[in-house]
Amino acid sequence: MTIISTAACIVLAIAVIIQIVFLFRKNDDAVSRWLVLLAALLLLTVSIIRSIQIRFIALTGTFESLIFYAAVICIIAFVYKTQRRIHRSKIISFISAFIALVFLAIASSPLTGKEALLPVPSLRSSWLLLHVSFAFIGESFFVVSFAAALAALLTKTEEKRLSYDKITYTAIAVGYPVFTAGALIFGAIWAQKAWGIWWSWDPKETWALITWLVYTFYLHLRLISKKTGKIISLVAVIGFLCTVFTLFGVNYLLPGLHSYK
Repeated sequence: MTIISTAACIVLAIAVIIQIVFLFRKNDDAVSRWLVLLAALLLLTVSIIRSIQIRFIALTGTFESLIFYAAVICIIAFVYKTQRRIHRSKIISFISAFIALVFLAIASSPLTGKEALLPVPSLRSSWLLLHVSFAFIGESFFVVSFAAALAALLTKTEEKRLSYDKITYTAIAVGYPVFTAGALIFGAIWAQKAWGIWWSWDPKETWALITWLVYTFYLHLRLISKKTGKIISLVAVIGFLCTVFTLFGVNYLLPGLHSYK
């Protein structure tokens, strides 16, 4: 299994390098998107093998979660790369694939435990699987929104900025309800089943709520206030940074019920 995950990391690294080269060319490459998809399939294979080993869906540890998270990001990056009608998709796909590569690097580091162990009883719940999978799928779209928002902040062309702004909004519009269902609704149900309480203000719960409020604020600015400038792009960037802190900062800096390695 470690060989497969290492292979996925190498394949994705090659794809990112190719994308960097073509960022400075007008034409697009025809190889990197398939390498990104191959990396996703390899990562999903790792998840399947690990699930068989622990006799439960492999989503209960940091290593397993990062493998799944990176796989979903790669799939979405592949979709954006193949949708030529989506303008500026080249930079979006590159940043998304690069972030997936960073998450894989963290997964392979000593920070994460890689032993395939049967999860404790409180983690063997279908509500946990819905909670984690939906949360990461929603956050994968937030990765795209971050890439587009970052590009919008860096571009000096109004046409490009508006194009990036549209991608930012559509990605958040898709990711927001999925994240809401996974991180908050399914998470609360799992908490009640596991600990007998719907909400405990555990650090990860608190930061998940903060993340949700940031993206709620973004949608308010975009839909109600009709904002499209740099401020709203900055809010999208802050939202993604909140997801990163919720995933890593809480695990290693703010121990609580959700802390795991």
